[in-house]
Amino acid sequence: MTDTCQIEVFLARAGYGAASHTPLPQDAGDRRYTRLTGGPHPAVLMQAPPNGTESVAAFLRIRADLATAGLSVPRLLAAEPAQGLLLLEDFGEKNLAAQLDSLSDPAPLLLAAAGTLGPLGRVRVSNLPAWNAAAMTAATEATFLDWWWPASFGVSPAPQIRAEFRDAMLTMLAPLDAGPIGFVHRDYFAANLFHLPARPGMRQIGLIDFQDAALGSPAYDLVSLTQDARRDLPADLTARAAQRLLAARPDLDPTDFDAALAVCAAQRHLRVAALWVRLHRRDGKPAYLAHGPRCWRWLATALDHPATAPLAAFLEHHVPPAMRGNPAMVPA
Repeated sequence: MTDTCQIEVFLARAGYGAASHTPLPQDAGDRRYTRLTGGPHPAVLMQAPPNGTESVAAFLRIRADLATAGLSVPRLLAAEPAQGLLLLEDFGEKNLAAQLDSLSDPAPLLLAAAGTLGPLGRVRVSNLPAWNAAAMTAATEATFLDWWWPASFGVSPAPQIRAEFRDAMLTMLAPLDAGPIGFVHRDYFAANLFHLPARPGMRQIGLIDFQDAALGSPAYDLVSLTQDARRDLPADLTARAAQRLLAARPDLDPTDFDAALAVCAAQRHLRVAALWVRLHRRDGKPAYLAHGPRCWRWLATALDHPATAPLAAFLEHHVPPAMRGNPAMVPA
């Protein structure tokens, strides 16, 4: 990370030299966020490893295109990309996650966020990577086979296992590549969204943490939103949100979209359930394991859909139901 002296110079130049600092909770990545008060405007300092895999270049490029499209993204107050430093508009202390946790009915806010997915999926952003069958398979293999499997079975998977897994995933995901493709946030869940009621229409939902955006299925972000890996949500919320999104996207076929939802859910929940294991074993972050059982429950629901049959068959052959959870070697 950038050293303290460089940060102080950056903030002083932007008019925040005397601002007070409040560190914000760190996410699963390496970025750090600090709320600044007492400066010209409420602001958040974002720090990323300079020129690393989490550099700010992608964030800046995508932010500009989303802003041009009329979506609510943080205003850029100051930037030193080479140092991994950005000063951004502060959307406030309560993201959607904090608001949902204080509400008896989360549906209205989440359905509003689902409505924003309509215009978001149509945004044109240059140079986005593909979130296609190959990329989704590789990402899942990197957590499930590289981390969950050794932790559960005590050995790395044999080459034949890897080949069978890749074949199952690619077969299951292939229809997504042939379907509608558009902007995918990839982390479109409550912690990365803000309710801004004073703004009109789609601008009522503020977006952050979109630097990993890609081109993929419009079903993916809806799964992220309504089947949140970090909190329990009503089981019927996905179907209700799908109706809201389909109303905004008449170009989407409802039957194909339903299948895409199941396929995206199966991939995401397996990948994320295993990601928690990697965060524990590699990064020393065991708290994320608490979300493992929820991800496996979501996965079980997704595997009931015929569109996920290839992955369901692989798991049926190689992973007994009793093992489908946090590895016994890793305390839950």
